[in-house]
Amino acid sequence: MTIMDGSINGTYVVTDISMEGNIMRRLESLGINSGTKLQMMNRKRNGTVIIKVRGTRWAIGRDIAGGILVKPAKEGMSDGNH
Repeated sequence: MTIMDGSINGTYVVTDISMEGNIMRRLESLGINSGTKLQMMNRKRNGTVIIKVRGTRWAIGRDIAGGILVKPAKEGMSDGNH
């Protein structure tokens, strides 16, 4: 599933990023790579998704969000920011 398929306030773990190299490198520099825990904060009508990664909120467009593959995080999984 992609982050677009997630539910608001759901917590997920990135399993893969499927997109162009330059966008993938940019996401990695922001700390979004395989194994990263993220929370979906909101979904806008235009397809923009608001996510929280390592304490920082990011707004990403639907094209990019559609390339971020995730799985639901297990309960009790901590990212060290609580």
